[in-house]
Amino acid sequence: MRKFLFSPALWTSLFGAVGVINSTRNGPRDWRLALIWLITAAGVAIAVGDVIEKSRNAKDY
Repeated sequence: MRKFLFSPALWTSLFGAVGVINSTRNGPRDWRLALIWLITAAGVAIAVGDVIEKSRNAKDY
């Protein structure tokens, strides 16, 4: 769990989601909003995958 808490990539992607949440509250609801959420979810998934990959590589050493 500590590896996720101290990951700058994960924190960056989560703070980026704050802007998406604000645009969801205030902006128009159209196809661009769905695309923004899809891109945000992909960014968080990549950050989580990166943390897991670095964790696996660290165990090899």
